[in-house]
Amino acid sequence: MTLTRRRLRVTGTVQGVGYRPFVYRHAVDLGLRGWVRNDSAGVLIDVEGEASTIDILQRLLVEQAPPLARVTSVTSEIVDSTAAGYSSEGFEIVGSDAAGAASAPVSIDSATCDDCLAEVLDPGDRRYRYPFTNCTNCGPRYTIVLRVPYDRPMTTMAGFAMCPDCLAEYHDPANRRFHAQPNACPACGPRLVWHDLSSGQRATGDAALSAASAALRSGKVVGVKGIGGYHLAVDATDAAAVGELRRRKARDDKPFAVMVADLESAATVVELTAAARAELTSPRRPIVLAIRHPSDSVTDAVAPRLPELGVMLPYTPLHHLLLADVDRPLVMTSGNLSDEPIAHEDRDAESRLGPLVDGLLSHDRAIHIRCDDSVVRASGRQPQLLRRSRGYAPEPLSLPFEPSRAVLALGAELKSTIAVTKGSTVVPSHHLGDLEHLATYRAFLQAVDHLPALYGVTPELVAHDLHPEYLSSKLAEELDIPTVAVQHHHAHVAACMVEHGRTDPVVGVTFDGLGYGTDGTMWGGEVMIADLGGFERISHLRSAPMPGGVAAIREPWRMAAVWAIHAGVDPARALPAVDATSVAAVAALAERPGAVTTTSAGRLFDAVAVLLGGRSRVTYEAQAAIELEALARTASRRQLPRYELVCEDGVLDPSPLVAALTRDHAAGMDSALLAAAFHESFGRAAAALAAGVASDAGLDTVVLTGGVFQNALLTEVVESALTAFGLRVLVHSLVPPNDGGISVGQAAIAGWISRSG
Repeated sequence: MTLTRRRLRVTGTVQGVGYRPFVYRHAVDLGLRGWVRNDSAGVLIDVEGEASTIDILQRLLVEQAPPLARVTSVTSEIVDSTAAGYSSEGFEIVGSDAAGAASAPVSIDSATCDDCLAEVLDPGDRRYRYPFTNCTNCGPRYTIVLRVPYDRPMTTMAGFAMCPDCLAEYHDPANRRFHAQPNACPACGPRLVWHDLSSGQRATGDAALSAASAALRSGKVVGVKGIGGYHLAVDATDAAAVGELRRRKARDDKPFAVMVADLESAATVVELTAAARAELTSPRRPIVLAIRHPSDSVTDAVAPRLPELGVMLPYTPLHHLLLADVDRPLVMTSGNLSDEPIAHEDRDAESRLGPLVDGLLSHDRAIHIRCDDSVVRASGRQPQLLRRSRGYAPEPLSLPFEPSRAVLALGAELKSTIAVTKGSTVVPSHHLGDLEHLATYRAFLQAVDHLPALYGVTPELVAHDLHPEYLSSKLAEELDIPTVAVQHHHAHVAACMVEHGRTDPVVGVTFDGLGYGTDGTMWGGEVMIADLGGFERISHLRSAPMPGGVAAIREPWRMAAVWAIHAGVDPARALPAVDATSVAAVAALAERPGAVTTTSAGRLFDAVAVLLGGRSRVTYEAQAAIELEALARTASRRQLPRYELVCEDGVLDPSPLVAALTRDHAAGMDSALLAAAFHESFGRAAAALAAGVASDAGLDTVVLTGGVFQNALLTEVVESALTAFGLRVLVHSLVPPNDGGISVGQAAIAGWISRSG
């Protein structure tokens, strides 16, 4: 028998997913000798045996990888059998090597697997009702990792010494907890703590869980510490409890997410498509937006005036136990005041959440990186990721090229994320929030330090938004690293191109709120020809003043007054619910020289919502436009009135559309019908414009991007019309179309530019 010795290098997400135990079991089954270990680059395997047998192992490394693993590559080299580091007897897992720059991707946090859940629910199991049960196939990863290689001392579990039973599991190759780094049990692991803030009473362990459950059943607000931070929880069927949560959290209307016990329970709350079922039950466990079931038990106060509800399933044993004990759906919203980052440290939670809750259900396993729940919309033609965070971050995305210099991308201002490039991948961070809040900015600075270090990246270029006043742009100038300023809408297009593996020119339709343009004005309704190297703005919406600047976002009646004037309509008559003096003042302000102007599609949608009888002031971003889409979805699209828009010299003017909508609304036509007609007319006009640009440029692909394309109805209209023109349409699925995807586009553009020096 001729023996050979090889060293196999496995890269990708292969740490914290049970990969070494997986290698060990297959190597032993195949009769191979050698060792496997983690290091800063991934997994290294030194193996001796017959060449054909090693070939089988090498194939299995990809084909039968553990569920949470994402293998990027397996390389092989022949090694001298007399070289150091060789075990002549059997196969073993050896200690990790932390030398060298970190480059191994960190695994995502993953929902409790069926095997662990069965143990938690089994009265005869030693982990019965233990809320921190996990194994190599599930549990916390990213949120507890301090650095790589991924070993227990490098996590926030370092302070918990395993008991003899857990150690036996950890060292047993036949056990699914073989080398499971967060392994624990009631005897040695983290434990629950309940603190009743009104009485001062405390409880631990299962008594803490029982106390929290009783509080929820009695209508109290409870702070619950999970994997990535604290939630604020209340009974979702109790309108008074939900109302009290809104009052305390200062969140008047923005919808809350609801956690239900299982898929069967979810089906009583929302209408489940196959896509929604798949998203809900995936190990990522995002919040899934789906059409609300007409007979659901969840109070309307959870998502006022909206047809969709955000639903998620439990993703930790604690959640499973809490849902079972309370036996009703629970609101599970981020543990913060509105717009602040989620609380994840215990002292911070006591300080910030104390005034908001009646009690805290906490535990003593530290969270290193806060991570909000991810959000997926499953009510359109295909699932669309709206917030990429827990369960997705920090999973790398493939780039369609390899930058010549490492890039750190700092994103925009709202829905902030950052990203780093590593070889031919880009690694987006978790959702950070809006940088205008000090606590969010601090989390942003932490991410800027943590993410490159975690991946062993030393940034050589910093990409940032073109807007000079964004805090992210200001930080870029302070880092003493060469910078690349990226136009906001170009970054949106590039992010979608990355998702679809494209580098060649496309037509980009970028409809969003606001983005700083190359002419110093605020863009938001653009049609451009773009590739990763640059763009040309071909067309845009008619520019309109924004009277009061950001006040026009909070008070969309201001934009309604402007568009009424553009349409030749008396704004006072078009806005009967608004004080006439205020309307006159805003109209005068809009006429002043030097007024801030914008081509924003988002501001147009706000204006139309108000003109059709919607709210004149909003309590959260895009509320008026979201409710306009909800209203439109209640109308039949079979016999909609057709309205025209005018396009001259590359400027798409919605004024005739606004004039007709206002006229017909005043005449008593149904608002829902008009809302649907607006979506249809505007969407078809935008598609025709993009198709014309594509034809003139000889291109066959159109990208739809920007926050306005979170509107599933608009996306359906535009995509259908473009497809009818014979064009290929690219939309977002894995990268948010909103500003949460900006950092990915910035990284791609800067990385592409780096190739040319």
